[in-house]
Amino acid sequence: MHFRIASIVVFSAAAAFAQDQLRQDQPKGDAAQQTNGWPKADSGTANDFVIKPGTKVPLSMINSVSTKNASEGDRVYLETVFPILANGRVAIPPGSYVAGTITEIKRPGRVKGRGELYLRFDSLTLPNGVTRDFRSRIGGLDGRASEELDKNEGKIKSEGNKAGDLRTVGEAAGAGAGIGGLAGVSSGHTGMGAGIGAAAGATAGLLGVLLTRGPDAVLAKGTTVEMVLDRTLTFDAQDIDFSHSMLTHSVSDGPGPAPSQKDTSVRRRWPF
Repeated sequence: MHFRIASIVVFSAAAAFAQDQLRQDQPKGDAAQQTNGWPKADSGTANDFVIKPGTKVPLSMINSVSTKNASEGDRVYLETVFPILANGRVAIPPGSYVAGTITEIKRPGRVKGRGELYLRFDSLTLPNGVTRDFRSRIGGLDGRASEELDKNEGKIKSEGNKAGDLRTVGEAAGAGAGIGGLAGVSSGHTGMGAGIGAAAGATAGLLGVLLTRGPDAVLAKGTTVEMVLDRTLTFDAQDIDFSHSMLTHSVSDGPGPAPSQKDTSVRRRWPF
């Protein structure tokens, strides 16, 4: 009797020990679920459409901005002009809207200095109304634009006009010399009259340069700029479902970048 009880106790202890070892040998967490044939769905990655930081998104200006009349805090409106893909799907279709803000502005100087403006991108709205907020910078500017882009600071600068200033002074001096020469003919001192007229004309031209500001920095309607994302944008399948959305055509068709003021031979206003 005692032997049978002892055998039962030993058998039960051995079974409990074997079961405990089996539990310790089994993988835990996700690995256990995979072993049992029930893989855990990772909805944060497998089912999402991710656009990574550093992605460049080409945009077209819907409104125009100029250092002549813009102020800090003014809104800028743009739209995408090329599809951005994620996992083989169009995540950002053309015609999506981007809103930005002018964060700083500087008028060009009368003697030196260029017009400067800083543009920050704030939000993206897809055609179906899905919106993402961010803070992105400008990474590229239309190759036809006369403005310059400082990529490190995200600053857009107007073109310089030193050649135009020198031309203005030269033209004023030439005109003054002609007038002085004609006056000298009547008085019998042609050379002296031409010299005095040239000096007076150069002075007037220089005064005109000093009284007139340089070219303003302009982002005209239709100008293409490039936005560089500073953070990850994540969408799910429902976010990029555009089956019930009206994908609009481009509404920012415009003249594009303003022509160079050097090329159009801008004339300074003379004070006479």
